[in-house]
Parts: sequence; C-alpha cells; structure tokens
Amino acid sequence: MKYVLVTGGVVSGLGKGVTASSIGVVLKACGLRVTSIKIDPYLNTDAGTMSPFEHGEVFVLDDGGEVDLDLGNYERFLDIKLTRDNNITTGKIYQSVIDKERKGDYLGKTVQVVPHITDAIQEWIERVAQIPVDGKEDPADVCVIELGGTIGDIESMPFIEALGQFSYRVGPGNFCLVHVSLVPVLNVVGEQKTKPTQHSVRGLRGLGLTPNILACRSTKALDDNVKLKLSQFCHVPVENIVTLYDVPNIWHLPLLLRDQKAHEAILKGLSLLDVAREPDLEEWTDRARVCDMLQEPVRIAMVGKYTGLSDSYLSVLKALLHASVAWHRKLIVDWVPSGDLEDATAKEAPHDYKAAWDLLMGADGILVPGGFGDRGVQGKILAAKYARENGVPFLGICLGMQIAVIEFARSVLGLENANSTEFDPETKNACVIFMPEGSKTHMGGTMRLGSRRTYFKVSNCISAKLYGNASFVDERHRHRYEVNPEMVSQLESAGLSFVGRDETGSRMEIVELPSHPYFVGVQFHPEFKSRPGKPSALFLGLIAAASGGLEMALKKYGGVSNGMPIINGNWVVKSLQNGNGYKSSNGALHGVYCNGNGNGMHV
Repeated sequence: MKYVLVTGGVVSGLGKGVTASSIGVVLKACGLRVTSIKIDPYLNTDAGTMSPFEHGEVFVLDDGGEVDLDLGNYERFLDIKLTRDNNITTGKIYQSVIDKERKGDYLGKTVQVVPHITDAIQEWIERVAQIPVDGKEDPADVCVIELGGTIGDIESMPFIEALGQFSYRVGPGNFCLVHVSLVPVLNVVGEQKTKPTQHSVRGLRGLGLTPNILACRSTKALDDNVKLKLSQFCHVPVENIVTLYDVPNIWHLPLLLRDQKAHEAILKGLSLLDVAREPDLEEWTDRARVCDMLQEPVRIAMVGKYTGLSDSYLSVLKALLHASVAWHRKLIVDWVPSGDLEDATAKEAPHDYKAAWDLLMGADGILVPGGFGDRGVQGKILAAKYARENGVPFLGICLGMQIAVIEFARSVLGLENANSTEFDPETKNACVIFMPEGSKTHMGGTMRLGSRRTYFKVSNCISAKLYGNASFVDERHRHRYEVNPEMVSQLESAGLSFVGRDETGSRMEIVELPSHPYFVGVQFHPEFKSRPGKPSALFLGLIAAASGGLEMALKKYGGVSNGMPIINGNWVVKSLQNGNGYKSSNGALHGVYCNGNGNGMHV
C-alpha cells in the first residue's frame, strides 16, 4: 500500500479536501485504484452532533456514518463509497484506546499518548486503507490521507507524531507528503510573499515530517523567482512546487495538478512511475470547460436557515451543479433565509422580508433542504405553499418533504393546527411524528441513518420515471421524524400521492402532487449520491422542470432519458459537448452564481 498525506499550513480553509480529492482523481486517471482517509483532530466521536454553522454539513455514508464534509468531496471526485472508519477523529482514537485499557489489553502498562495513541492511529490507518471502496475485491493501490486543521494546532500533535512514525514504518517509496500552504499577495506591494509558507514548512519539519511537494494557494500562478525562493528555504525541488491558483470551478484543480506534472512528482515519491500511465482526464476536461461556458441560466431558490454558510448545504449545491451542467444550464442559486419569509420579519425588518419574497418569486425552481429545529419552519412552509399554488417546480428534502406535507394539511385539508411533534409536541393533528426506534435521550448516531431501500408503489409517477422506471431505489437517510402513517389516507384522498415507501409500506419516502408540474418531496437525501458525471435523478428533474424541459427528460424513460443512462438512481453523462456555442461565465464563484451569500462556497 502506498500513502499520500495532505497537510495544511498558515490558515484553515485553503482547500485541503479538494486538493486531496484532486490528487486522487489524477492518480486514478493514471490507472491506479485510490481510497481516502480524513483525520479530524476534534474530540467529537463524529460530525453528527455538530451544528452546520460550526463545521458545515454532516455528510452521511452508506453504512450510516455521519462524517466530515470532505468525505463527500472524496466520494464525488473519485466515485467511491467510503465507510465510517474512513473518518478518523480524536474521539474515536481515544475511545478505542480507553476501551482496550478497560478490558486489560495493555497488561497493566501505563497508557500514554506515545506509544499507545500513536500506535492506535497507525494501526487504524493501515486497517482502513485495506478496505476496498470502488466495488472491487482487492485493496486499493494508493491511500490519500488528509490531516484536518493547520500545522501547529495543539489538537493535531498526536496525529503529527503518529504520521511521522508512520512514514518510517512504511518505508521510503511508500509515503509522499503534500503540504498545502498560502502564498499571499499584499496589496501594498503587489508581491507574492513566501514567508508564511517558509514558517509553516519549518514547523512541519520540526515535528518530524518533511514535505515532498508544496501545493501553494495563491490568486495567480507563482512567479519563477518565488518558486526558487521556496525551494531554497523549504528544501523542496522546484519541480515539486505547484500553484493552486483561483479557477472558475473546482473541476479545474485536477487539471492544474496534471498540467504542472504533480502526478509525476507523487508517482516518483511512491516508486510508481513504471506502473502508472499518463493521466486520462478527457471527460473531466470536457466537463470543466462546459461548466465555464454555460450561458442560459436557471435560478433555484434555496430556502433554509443556514444560508449564512453555504458549506451547510454543500452536497445540495454540488447536486444542483451536477444536474445543471448535465442539462447545460448556468446555475444561479438565490439564498433565501426562511425566517425572512415570515410575517414577523415583515414587521421587524420589512426590507429583508421584501428581498426574500422577491428572490422566491423570481426563481425558476424552489428547493427546501433538510434541517433541525423550529426556527424558520414557518418560512419554509410558506415557500412550499407558494410553489404548490403557483406551479413552481419544487423539491423538498427530509424536513423539506415534511413541511410540504404540513402545508398541504393546513391549506387543503383545513387543519390549521397541523404540525410536526418536533415543533409542537401537543399538536392535535400530527402530520409528522417521532420514529418509534429513535432515542430522545442520546443524540449521536441515534437517527435513521445510511442507505435504505425505497419501493415505488405508484409506477406511473415522475420520480419512478426519473429513476429509470426502477421498482426500488437505495438512498441515504438522516432523520428522526417521519410522516404520520395514520394520516396518509386522508392526505392521499385530498390529492397528495405517497409514491415511494419503505419495505413495510408504512414509512413514507417519496411524496408527489400529481396535479402539479413538478412537486416532489423525499424523506431521504439524494444529494449524497450525486456525482459530477452521474447527477442525481431528482435534482436533474428539478433543473429540467425549472428549465421547461421536464417532458423531454421523461420522454425516454426505462433507464435512458435525454441520451443519459441511469445507474443506481444517477443519470450518467457519457459525453459532453465541447463548449461550442456557450459563452464564458466569468464571475461565477466555482461555477455557481449566487445572490451575495456565497462566501466560502466550494461547489
């Protein structure tokens, strides 16, 4: 097994996750099989109990693991299926060591950070690296490891020590360290400054790790003299210094690495030059170029309560982008804070109220993503009502589906106090209830999590057609509440159709409004399985409907729609146009236009 370690210095948020993913893409394009591990130094056992404002979205894996959002990047870029153990946290490591100590596995020894914690880290890496993640039986050729945080963080110290030992443990030719650092440009002098990277590398070397490659983040390509200076002070060959400068969308990053021969440096460090081929990134190149050249817009209103941090909805944004590029539309995301749609805001902040409603009413489609808590719920309900009454394409995910059911019960059935027991435990018309198997005392890992099967009970529905006329589909879940099965018949008699259910038939998974052009709610999270070349069927349906092309999308079902085969619920884009006829979308943030709340967006 060969290992590539990606570390970060100077500041957080440089894009280590995207860099690690891009390295994996290039190595995979060289004919190698790749797996990934993310190390998060925080004490939480997993990301499940963390606020989206704190750490971005919680990404859910097939096995139900609630993990860091960077594992979503790995899965999307490499088209693999990771496990919960591919995300290592300080909490997991310490818990495993303490469990061993309680069982007496250390035979009376004093349990210490070195060697017990550091050994546990190394053993975890070696064990997980052997797990196949690409559907094949044998282990991968290369494991890309990302160390979260920044060099010098006190939380990272045990991992730095363990990885230093690990580099000697696996031996020369089996370990390559890529250090991602910042080369800022000061406006006063307009010069690329190398000192932050110098200090970062000095700190890294002082901790026992020597970088083989420097990946420098900057607004533009590094000058030759800057590379030479970094080489001299950081003891890294000039040819092993690459620039990750700003690009229109992140699909260009693997191309940047390839064009600067980063793969050759990595392959040389791993003694793989003789077995790897030149990277084949033709399809990736076409997709990146098409994304840059799209001109015809499609506006999607994202109605949620975490709109101040776009990473809170990272996978949803990715899924929208995958679908819009496949449908050859330039995605424009209008962030609509759900609380701003409510009557209280009309009194307290009328300007915000008007701005929110203007965005909602100007959108081609409306998406209400998942969430927890009652803040902003009434605004989401109003958004669903507007979409239902005005024929605007609508997709509700998890909570978004539940609020659509609540809105229908209130407006159509006349049950004004219809609600979820999550928001009103005493409601007399509980449309949404707590699941019987859930826990009300423990939060971590107690939801209905991971891949579950949904069976289509109505074959002639939009969702089934979008999934290629499948009889069932496997999608990932993360929820504690469900539609009350005792109200289903009443809701269906009024016009709602619960077209998808679980294996028991009593848990509602997909709801549609047949009288509406495109009104779909799903209890699962289809965004987690969307891929750049395999957009999620339901997201592509939303984009197609918002672009006026849903009939075209549904015309060829039975596994093929608009020339794109459907595999496991995703539309596979076999080939893309070469960009002719598309004007450049300069100014987009990573390929996605937004209404000003895109700070920190990585789409």
